[in-house]
Amino acid sequence: MNQKNIYVTGAEQGSGKSIIMLAMMDMLSGYTDNIGFFRPIINENEERDELIQLIKHRYHIEFSYESMYGCQIEEAKQLIEKGQYNELLNRIIAKYRLLAGQCEHVLCVGSDYRGDESVFEFDFNAEVANNLGCLIMPVVQGLGRNSVQIVDAVHRLKHALSEFDCDLLACVINGASVDQVATLAMRFNHQPENAFPVYIVPVEPSLYKPSIGNIARQLSAIILSGDQALLNRQINQYKVAAMQVPDFLAHLEEGDLVITPSDRADIVLACMMAFSSTQYPNIAGLLLTGKSLDAEHVMSLLAENKDMPFAVLSIEQDTFNTAMRVKEVRAQFYSQDEQKVATALGLVESSLDFSLLRERLDAQHSVKVTPLIFEYEQIQRAKSNIQHIVLPEGSEDRILRAAEILLLRGAVKITLLGNEEGIQQKISTLGLNLAGVQIIDPLESELRELYAEEYAALRKAKGITYDMAYDTMSDVSYFGTMMIHLGHADGMVSGAVHTTQHTIRPAFQIIKTKTNTSIVSSVFFMCLEDRVLVYGDCAVNPNPSAEELADIAISSAKTAEMFNISPRVAMLSYSTGASGKGEAVDKVRAAVALAKQAHPELKLEGPMQYDAAVDAAVAKTKLPNSEVAGHANVFIFPDLNTGNNTYKAVQRSSGAIAIGPILQGLRKPVNDLSRGCTVADIVNTVVMTAIQAQEITEEEIEPLGENFNPIC
Repeated sequence: MNQKNIYVTGAEQGSGKSIIMLAMMDMLSGYTDNIGFFRPIINENEERDELIQLIKHRYHIEFSYESMYGCQIEEAKQLIEKGQYNELLNRIIAKYRLLAGQCEHVLCVGSDYRGDESVFEFDFNAEVANNLGCLIMPVVQGLGRNSVQIVDAVHRLKHALSEFDCDLLACVINGASVDQVATLAMRFNHQPENAFPVYIVPVEPSLYKPSIGNIARQLSAIILSGDQALLNRQINQYKVAAMQVPDFLAHLEEGDLVITPSDRADIVLACMMAFSSTQYPNIAGLLLTGKSLDAEHVMSLLAENKDMPFAVLSIEQDTFNTAMRVKEVRAQFYSQDEQKVATALGLVESSLDFSLLRERLDAQHSVKVTPLIFEYEQIQRAKSNIQHIVLPEGSEDRILRAAEILLLRGAVKITLLGNEEGIQQKISTLGLNLAGVQIIDPLESELRELYAEEYAALRKAKGITYDMAYDTMSDVSYFGTMMIHLGHADGMVSGAVHTTQHTIRPAFQIIKTKTNTSIVSSVFFMCLEDRVLVYGDCAVNPNPSAEELADIAISSAKTAEMFNISPRVAMLSYSTGASGKGEAVDKVRAAVALAKQAHPELKLEGPMQYDAAVDAAVAKTKLPNSEVAGHANVFIFPDLNTGNNTYKAVQRSSGAIAIGPILQGLRKPVNDLSRGCTVADIVNTVVMTAIQAQEITEEEIEPLGENFNPIC
C-alpha cells in the first residue's frame, strides 16, 4: 500500500490548528482503526502534551506516549545551537518511521508557536512534512483579519510552500468572520484546476473561551469540588470578588469565573445562593486564592455540599497574581470536554469537502469494520439526510448531554418532550448548548387534541373513547409515537428511564408492522475489536416459532445491509448440520428452509453451533465448503434466553460495545434504550434510528397480532 499521511500545521501563531486536527483524525478513523498520531516537537514544560493526550483517549490509540513525538523543545534547541540541525531532523524521522511502520495512516500535527521560539515555526514544519513524506495541510489564521489580509496571508503561504516544494492536501482559513465566508469562498473557488483546495471555517467564539478544566490544568489548581461536567463549563469572563456581597452580586454575569480569597466564606455562600436563584446569572466556577484554606468554615461549607452546582478550585498564590495568570490561560481541548469537541467537529465537518480530501489523499480503504469506523460512517450517513428524532425523556441528564453532541455534530433534528421550563432549567444547570432544539410539553401542546382524536379512531375497536385517548396523550411515549405516526417526527428513542414495555407498546398499537413482516424483533450490533456482528433476537421475542424465526433472520439480514454489513447469516442451535435431533434443532432447521424459500439469494445456513459460525478451522471440519460457516456476521438465536445471555456474555467478557436493541419490522423506527445506558449509547442509538428513518418508504400497514406481548 502506498501510504499517504497528513501533516496539519499552523501557518502562524494562533491559527487554531487543533480543531482541524480533530476533524482530520475523525476522517481517518473512517478508513481504519490502525491510525497513528505524531508530533515532531512537544513542550516539555507541560506534564503531558495536551493534543497527544486528547487523541490517545478519544481514539483509543494504544501506542506509548513516548512513541508519538520526536523530541522535546529544549532538546531541539540544544541541537540547533550546536549546529546539529540535521541530527534533529534525523531523530524526528527515526521515531516517526517506527510509528508509521505500524500504522495504515498517521496524522502529524506541527510544533507550537510560542514566545520567541521562531525557529520552530512554519519553515521548520514544512521541512519536517517533506522529510516525513506527508501531505501538508496548513492552517491560516482568519480571526481578527479583514478579507484583504486573509487573501494576502494565503498568497504568502503559497510562496513559502513553493520554495519547499511541499505536497499539499489543502489549505484551511480558520476563524474568518461569518460575513467574510461567502466572499472568500468565491475568491478561492476560481483557482486553476491543479491548485489545492482552500476551505474557510467560520469563527465560533465558544472554541476560543477556556473552560474551568483549562484553568485547573494550566494553573495546577486543586479541585475542591466539581465533577467532569462542571469542569467542562465555559468561562465567559473573570471577576475578582474583593468587595462586599451586595456590590459583588450586582456585578455577576453569566459564565463568570469568580476569583476570591479563600477566607471569604461570604462570597462562597453568595455564589451558592445566587446559582440556585432565578434572579441571578449562573457562574461558571469559583477559584479560591491564598494559603488560608485551613479556615474551618470554608472547608466545612464545601464538605457539607457534595452536590455543588459549580466547580470550586483553589490555588496558593495571592489573588492579584492569580488573576494575572488566569488571563494567560489558553482554550485547549481535552478528552473529557465532549461539548467543545463536538462543537469543533460539527463546525469543521460542515466547512470541508471530505470526499475531495479522500480523493486527494489517495488512500486505500480498510476492509476492517471496527467500532470507531462503524460509528464514524453512521454519523456521516445520518448527516447526509437529516432526520427528526423525538426523545420523550427530555429532562434526563444523559438524554440532554447526548442531544447536545448530536446537535453540535449536525447529525439529527431533535424534539424533547417534557415540561419546557424544567428542561430549560436543567439545560442551564448542566451548562449545555442546545440551541435549535424543540421542546414540547404534551400536557400543554395544542397537538394533544389532534393526537387524541387519531388514537381514539385507531383504537375504537378496543373501546377507547376520546376522553380516554386524551388522557393517554399526556404520556410522553404515546405522544412521541403519535408524532411519528402523523409525520411530525421521523423516529423515536426512549428507555433511559422508562421500561421497554412503556417505550415500545405504543408503537405496537399505533405504528404497526411493515408489509410482509409478521413480527417485530430486535438486533444488537456487537462492535468487537476488529469487526461488527449482528445478534438477533436478544430483546423482544421469548420463544419464536419456526415461521417467526425465519422472519427474524430475514429482517436481521436486511438491517445488516442497511448499515453496510454484507450479511452472512448463521441460524444457531446446539447442533451443526444434519446430525442433531430434537424439537429445538428441528425448529431451527425448519426456519432455515422457510427463510431460504422466501429469499434464496441470502447467504444463510443452519442449524449451526456458534463455534462453527465464527471459527474457520471448526467450520472446515463441521461444515466444509460453506459460504457462511466460519465467516458469519449475522447470528440468529433460537430463543430469547439464549440470545440475551449470549450478547451480555460477549459484551462483558470481550469488552465489546453493544449498540441496541434496534427494533426491526415496524413501519417507522422506534428504539429502546437500556436504563443503564451511557451518553455514547444514546448517541449511537439515535444515529441508527435516523438511518432507519432514511430508509423508510411508504408501505401498507400490516397489523400486529392482538396477542403480541413484548418482554420487558
